[in-house]
Amino acid sequence: MFGFRYIKTNPSTYVIQYRSGNIVREGAGLSFFCYAPTASLVTVPLESVDVPFAFTEVTRDFQAVTVQGQVTYRVDEPKTLAALMNFTLKPDGKYVSEDPTKLPQRVINAVQVQLRSLLQHQTLQELLQGSDGMVQAVVAGLRKPDSLPSLGLILVNLSILAVKPNPETARALEAEVREQILKRADDAVYVRRNAAIEQERAVKENELNTEIAVETKKRQIRETQMEAERAVLEKRQQIQDQEMAGRIALEEKNKNLTALRTENARQEADAKAYAMSALMKSVANTDPKVLQALSLGQSDPGALIALAFQGLAENASKIGELNISPDLLRELAQRKPVTAKA
Repeated sequence: MFGFRYIKTNPSTYVIQYRSGNIVREGAGLSFFCYAPTASLVTVPLESVDVPFAFTEVTRDFQAVTVQGQVTYRVDEPKTLAALMNFTLKPDGKYVSEDPTKLPQRVINAVQVQLRSLLQHQTLQELLQGSDGMVQAVVAGLRKPDSLPSLGLILVNLSILAVKPNPETARALEAEVREQILKRADDAVYVRRNAAIEQERAVKENELNTEIAVETKKRQIRETQMEAERAVLEKRQQIQDQEMAGRIALEEKNKNLTALRTENARQEADAKAYAMSALMKSVANTDPKVLQALSLGQSDPGALIALAFQGLAENASKIGELNISPDLLRELAQRKPVTAKA
């Protein structure tokens, strides 16, 4: 009424009132009356804005890649932004230009410039494997003074949601990765089989070592038994040698005794022969009948009778008839010989 307006803004809106090209008041969330014909109002929203983006770029190895993400920003220097872009309000409360709607696109363009500069120095595989490093590099580029801060903006957050190559390249990469996965699977199977073989070899080695230990123990037992048997045999041999030595000594003693006996018998025989020889020499010239008569005194009666019969037999040609009674023969046959006394 009468050209006066009541202006009320929320805390997330920065208001600047100009009059004749000079700032009358400014601030966030102001409420005031102004004279519309002479006042010029500029409102800059301070809340954070989320802007999605998706664009296609070419990597260093000339591979097309699509990058999708979202950038979040807010106005940090509203006066700087108001000086660069037109945020002036119409009397009906709308902006007089389309600059406020172009601000998100300018932010997207700044993001695209940073991503393009980065992608031109990376290959596709490096890009797919290092998205975190890419985000950090883009954020650092957007926070440089000649980027978003030059518009009076501050970067709140940047998220890379997807990095996609074209379908043909993706299939080729999938094939390569699939082959690598299959190769790792084959390697895992090989490692598992090799481990099984190693375990089986270890088991067989343990079994062989056990058998060797058992055989060694058996060999030690056999050697101990053989040593014991050898000791027994040596003891028996010693005993036999001692017995043989005793027998040899006994035989030698018997031999010596026999030789001694033989020598004694020979000496005795020599003595008897010498005595007999001396006796024979002494009676060599004596009449046999005298000797026979001398021996009759110590003879057995039977011997005397036999000698008598011998004399009869010698003189049988001179005897005409000889009668011998049976009683005499019986008595002679029954008579015991008389042992001569020494």
